[in-house]
Amino acid sequence: MGALFLTLVGGSTEAFGQQAAIAQVTPAVLGTPAIASSQSLSVTLPNILKPAVQTTAVATVAGASKDIAREAAWLYSHGWNLAAIADRYGTGPALNEEANCMAVAVYHEARGESVEGQLAVARVIMNRAASGKYPTTWCGVVKQPWQFSFVNPHTGYLPSVDEASDAWRKAQGVTRVAMANAVPSLATDVLWYHANYVAPSWGRRLTKVSQIGAHIFYRA
Repeated sequence: MGALFLTLVGGSTEAFGQQAAIAQVTPAVLGTPAIASSQSLSVTLPNILKPAVQTTAVATVAGASKDIAREAAWLYSHGWNLAAIADRYGTGPALNEEANCMAVAVYHEARGESVEGQLAVARVIMNRAASGKYPTTWCGVVKQPWQFSFVNPHTGYLPSVDEASDAWRKAQGVTRVAMANAVPSLATDVLWYHANYVAPSWGRRLTKVSQIGAHIFYRA
């Protein structure tokens, strides 16, 4: 697992309201199945749902992510935990290049961490890209030399993933949730992290924000 650094991202605070059963919000969101029968399908959406996150500068959130944002925000506000939400979006159309870079980073950096810890790593990548201090794309952030230990610093080569594994499925689900900006995570100024088994000198110059699993997150 890499002992590297990254931070929270924002999400859209688009208000959406329309009285509609959750079954009407669900259709064809990344090809996911209907909401589990254990969840009430008769409950109607509240008039206003506002995901408590800010908009990222990376313009890669397409219509599918907006659909996820609407549904995931509703699910989160009605008691679904992050693990269940990420699992819901673990499959779907192939991620585009930028999203795939982030999912690969989540997989290699945090696949042994909780879903909250994985989302935090994704947020750091998004935050960096939006900060004006790092490359402006998610792939640029991930491939920046000497930032992530799993990346070859000379070539930017990303190692392969086990595409049949539950870990890769989870990383994709976390990435889709992160892109949708529907579930709160780190603040937008959190740009660094490292594993708790190392003590890099740069950590002493920053302010510790929180520790999630084995990763400690910082802001300037």
